[in-house]
Parts: sequence; C-alpha cells; structure tokens
Amino acid sequence: MDKITGELVRGIVEAGKKAGHAICGGHISGMFGFFFTEGPVYNFADAKKSDTAKFAKFYWGMLAEVVYLAPSQFEAGFTSLAHSPDDIEKTIAAAEKVFMEI
Repeated sequence: MDKITGELVRGIVEAGKKAGHAICGGHISGMFGFFFTEGPVYNFADAKKSDTAKFAKFYWGMLAEVVYLAPSQFEAGFTSLAHSPDDIEKTIAAAEKVFMEI
C-alpha cells in the first residue's frame, strides 16, 4: 500500500509543479495529504501558509473528474488495496488536467 500511495503523491506533486503550482505532499502507508505551498510542511504553522483557495479549486476540479478527495487540505486522504495501479494512473492524469485548468 505504501508503494501505490507514494506513486500517487509523487505523481500529483510532479503534475502540480509541472503546471507551475506551489505544492508539496507526503504519505505514510495508505494515508496522504497535499498542501499548496512550497513546503515542506512540518507543522500546523507551515500548513497555515498554504493556499486554501487553490486547494478548493483543485478539489472541485478533481471531483468533476470523478476523483473524490478529502474536502480540506487539512484532512488526510487514504488509499486501500482496492486501488489498482490503473486507478492511480487515472487519478494522476485527472490531476494533470485539473492543474492546467486552475
């Protein structure tokens, strides 16, 4: 599970940076999160520097692509063994599209 979550986080962060967005992310096992800031984020003070308005645009864009994420960048997302490599690839592709639109 750590492997697929790592692939998801790396893919989304890379897509965001490629599109010119300040974004960082992290994961442990199947739990992950993203912050719209240069990062890294070590604590709540760092997290508060994030662009929550941009996260909201990303959230709604991903939802339009049928990818449900936690609705706040201060919440964690989760992967499970039900998520296939194809699911991860599709999610990253959706993020690439959304990043170009926001």
